Amino acid sequence: MSSALWISKTGLAAQDTKMTTIANNLANVNTTGFKKDRVAFNDLFYQVERQPGGQIDQLNDLPSGLQLGTGVRVAGTQKVFTTGAMNTTGQQLDIAIEGQGFFQVEMPTGELAYSRDGQFYRNADGAMVTAGGLPLTPQITIPEEAVTVTIGTDGMVSAQMAGQTDAEELGQITLVNFINPAGLEAMGDNLFSETGASGVAIEGVAGEQGMGLLRQGSLEGANVNVVEEMVEMISTQRAYEMNAKVLTASDEMMQFLNQTV
Repeated sequence: MSSALWISKTGLAAQDTKMTTIANNLANVNTTGFKKDRVAFNDLFYQVERQPGGQIDQLNDLPSGLQLGTGVRVAGTQKVFTTGAMNTTGQQLDIAIEGQGFFQVEMPTGELAYSRDGQFYRNADGAMVTAGGLPLTPQITIPEEAVTVTIGTDGMVSAQMAGQTDAEELGQITLVNFINPAGLEAMGDNLFSETGASGVAIEGVAGEQGMGLLRQGSLEGANVNVVEEMVEMISTQRAYEMNAKVLTASDEMMQFLNQTV
């Protein structure tokens, strides 16, 4: 059987995976703090029929060899942690990270997860929580009598209480960073978990140790560029069509041999 059939099959599978990634990026274009994915490809092993540099005779070497590739595979996907556009909302508990860093939230299991989504709410106990009800860590509790809440660029949270002139400090929001953020595992719900590839979480104050600043009343949008994704989609579609064309051409060549030989 023609090896071109199998090679084109790997190309079709690889381009299908890339299209899936593009579709996910576009689907999350309005997801707060979403980080787009990109796909990395590797060529497969080669069938070496003549070794480059092999000897033709005692005096001469081959200037090039005969190496036949066997296709392509998806090496992996990588999260791109560039900062998305800042959207002003005016909401007191909306926080955007301008730069590097992640918020910490506590999972029901007690383990920590990490997020760039700064859209927080106040639950029935006054604690700051995510849209999924997960509490922010370190926990910040806003009293019922708080009139306004102020969050500084360094993460210091204070509130103006009814009937008081001076603001009362409620706590400090800290950020964490990783040596390799691309190694984090995406969990869904705008959350990431630590892995061996990401390294351990390094906690710090916003604005220090390479951490970004916090912007109250703003949210970070997805870092998906719709125009770029559309161009990638067209390119991927054409690559898929070419691989399908190779598959058809190889089949026609084999059909011709079967009919004429």
